[in-house]
Amino acid sequence: MEPKASDITALVELFASSEWDELHIEIDGLQLFLSTDPNARLASGPAPAATAVSAASAPMVAAPVAPAAVAATPASGGGPVPSHWVAVTAPNLGTFYRSPKPGAAPYVTVGQTVTADSEVCLLEVMKLFTTVRAGTAGIVRRICVEDAVMVDYGAVLFYIEPG
Repeated sequence: MEPKASDITALVELFASSEWDELHIEIDGLQLFLSTDPNARLASGPAPAATAVSAASAPMVAAPVAPAAVAATPASGGGPVPSHWVAVTAPNLGTFYRSPKPGAAPYVTVGQTVTADSEVCLLEVMKLFTTVRAGTAGIVRRICVEDAVMVDYGAVLFYIEPG
C-alpha cells in the first residue's frame, strides 16, 4: 500500500499540532522524518532531502484541511449551548469514531453519566489511534460529530453538563 499525499499531509499536520519533538515513519520504502530541531538527522545518517522536513517548514508542506472535511452538523441536538456545559474538543485532527470497532456499542450516549477519565471516543490518523477522555465528570448532553467523520484539531466533539 503506497501512502497517498493526503496521508502524508495528515501526518505533517498531526506533528505540527502535537508536542512531539520528532517523528520518523517508514512505509513501503518511503521515509518521513519530521523534527522540531532544524539540525536533526535520521539516526542512520543524513536523510535524503526529499524525506527530511523540519517543523518550521511543515506548515508550508501541509495543505490545510478542507472545510468540507470538518464535521459541521451536530449528531444529536442543536441550538444554543448553556454556558455551564463543558466542551470536549479534539486533541488532534483525525477520523472520529464513537465506538471501539464497527458494530460495537458507542463509548457514550446522550444522557449517560461519565467521569473525567471515561473514554468518550477515538480519533484515528493513518492507523494511529488517540483515545479521547471526558476530562470532566457529568452527563453527556450533546454529541456534536457524526461517526466516521474527519475532524480538525480543536473541534467540539461533545458537550458535558458537569455534575
